[in-house]
Amino acid sequence: MVIKNLKRGLSALPLSLALSLALVPLLPLPAAQAAPAAPAAPVAEVTTLADAVGLLKVTEEIRTGYTSSSFRHWNAGEDTTDGCDTRAEVLLAEAVVAPTVEPGCKLTGGRWTSYFDGQDVVGTGSLDVAHLVALGEAWDSGASAWTAERREAYANDQGADVSLVAVTARINRQKAEKDPADWMPPSPEVQCRYTGEWVATKLRWQLTADDRELEALKVYAEGPCEDTVVRYAPVA
Repeated sequence: MVIKNLKRGLSALPLSLALSLALVPLLPLPAAQAAPAAPAAPVAEVTTLADAVGLLKVTEEIRTGYTSSSFRHWNAGEDTTDGCDTRAEVLLAEAVVAPTVEPGCKLTGGRWTSYFDGQDVVGTGSLDVAHLVALGEAWDSGASAWTAERREAYANDQGADVSLVAVTARINRQKAEKDPADWMPPSPEVQCRYTGEWVATKLRWQLTADDRELEALKVYAEGPCEDTVVRYAPVA
């Protein structure tokens, strides 16, 4: 029926125009455009500690203008529907024995092993969730030039297991804002892990190192920690 109507319509036109229209192919309707692909996750970089240390940019550190309030923490965490902030989510993720989660995300009971000093801790009262590279050190190393949104993302970074760690409040006070030139975990068995994760965090966030820090890292990278592997996924 469609072909008959088409022929009937063409017969009513001048011959030359009818021939031109008859030769035009009937094109299919365009297919629906595919939804844009989600951005690919950053590819994790894997390298030796010595090579990772060599990737650090070296600059002078300046603390001017720093306050901890420059980094908004804690925010609603990775799961914004669970009622727990970033700190609570990290504690839940790192618990050796899971705590009871009461209304308002109040954590009771549970057991943890403090990363820096190896202490077993029952309950959350004596625990801190520490930034492996402290906020003040991050500020000194480039975060002072970041937007408030990027600093918040850094302060609540759960995209890498090494960025935020559960430790005793006592050992976290000792560490404070120090870099590896001035402080290392007292437990020798975790010093290589700590050094690798320190460098991984700096590379993940494109943070710099100062001269003393770099030399301290090289001592570990070229000595007791030469077999340490560093893994990190850069943040855009």
